[in-house]
Amino acid sequence: QVELVESGGGAVQAGGSLRLSCAASGSTVSIWYMAWFRQAPGKEREGVAIVASRSRTRNTYYADAVKGRFTISQDYDNTLYLQMNSLKPEDTALYYCAAATEVVRNVFTAREYNFWGQGTQVTVSS
Repeated sequence: QVELVESGGGAVQAGGSLRLSCAASGSTVSIWYMAWFRQAPGKEREGVAIVASRSRTRNTYYADAVKGRFTISQDYDNTLYLQMNSLKPEDTALYYCAAATEVVRNVFTAREYNFWGQGTQVTVSS
C-alpha cells in the first residue's frame, strides 16, 4: 500500500509559478513510476509529467503542453515535486499525484497507476 499526499496548489496570475509537492509513504520501495496528472472540469484526466523512480537516471517524461515550463523531480525520500513556471489559464485544473507499483506500458495513461492522492487545485487567472 502507498499513501500520497499533495500540497502546494493555489491561485496565481498568468505567467506566475507554483510548486506542487507529494509526500509518499508506505510501501514506497514497490514504486516504479510517479506522476502528476491533472483534470479540468468536463475533461479527462491527463498525464502531465512522469518520473521513472527505479531508473538510475530518474528518466522523466512530459506532455507536449507543458514541456519547457514544468519540471518534475523526486527526492530520495520519495517526495515528488512539480515546478510549474510560465503558467497559463489553460493549466487550471485539479492536480493529482500518482504512483504505479508495476511496470506500465504507457506512462501517460491514468489507469496504469494504482495509487492516487486526493488532489490539489491550481487556478491560473488571465
